[in-house]
Amino acid sequence: MRYSGLRIQDAVTIGSERIIDGKLFVYTQKTGTPVWCPLAPIVLEALNKIPVVRGHYYFWTGESTKEGATKNWQKSLKTIFNSAGIPEGHSHRFRDTFAVELLLQGVPIERVSILLGHGSVKITEKHYAPWVKARQEQLEADVRRTWEAPRSGKTPKPRRTVINQ
Repeated sequence: MRYSGLRIQDAVTIGSERIIDGKLFVYTQKTGTPVWCPLAPIVLEALNKIPVVRGHYYFWTGESTKEGATKNWQKSLKTIFNSAGIPEGHSHRFRDTFAVELLLQGVPIERVSILLGHGSVKITEKHYAPWVKARQEQLEADVRRTWEAPRSGKTPKPRRTVINQ
């Protein structure tokens, strides 16, 4: 989840056939957009050490429902978070970290939105706008430019806005 942006259910039920040449095939029902996401070498190494179940699953037997398997993993992760002293921890934090790291590296929010499988970039903006590197840099530059603006010596009068009712 940290290196792919997958939702927990997608991560739990992932099959080995979706990883080809070090890339994860991501297809979300919400967007209908197929995407290949390269996986970090550390992820590929870890997955190669896990024995696959029923020929292709890493974290699921395929016998229970996807929802049931997801709930079991959420419960296990909650126990780990609590043991680590993170009582409010949840699996979505891994997905958040994936998105924020991309944004901080300057990846356009439209591309991050596609990788996350959001149906609209507006959803991505709602949750991750504060971390858009280019936007933050532009805001900072805008503020700095005001410091350099020539001053006329006069303080401008505030404008009054008249609202017609």
